[in-house]
Amino acid sequence: MPRTRTMSRPAAGAVARRGGRVAASAALTALAAAVALAGCSFQDDICSEGEYPVMTVGNTGSACATDGEQPPKGYVRYPEGKVPQKVDDEWDVYWRTHTIDEDGDIVEVPDAG
Repeated sequence: MPRTRTMSRPAAGAVARRGGRVAASAALTALAAAVALAGCSFQDDICSEGEYPVMTVGNTGSACATDGEQPPKGYVRYPEGKVPQKVDDEWDVYWRTHTIDEDGDIVEVPDAG
């Protein structure tokens, strides 16, 4: 006599719970990935809207000046094309070890870094 196999199905509630766990797990994974990726793309601006960055002459200090106004005494504009826009961008990092001297030349600051 042949054996008959009966397949038992999980209760409807068990299937719903498992599906809910899978969906919740997928949602949490997607959220974690979005936070990780977004966290890498947000950088603070060097200056607020209506301002531009300036640097101290002969040192690595910096400040922000109001658009349309000259830099304060002891400060100069960054050279064109070498202006930091975001904290830790290429030019922000560069100007931590470089400055503009009294003659307007870019020089390395020996004690910086």
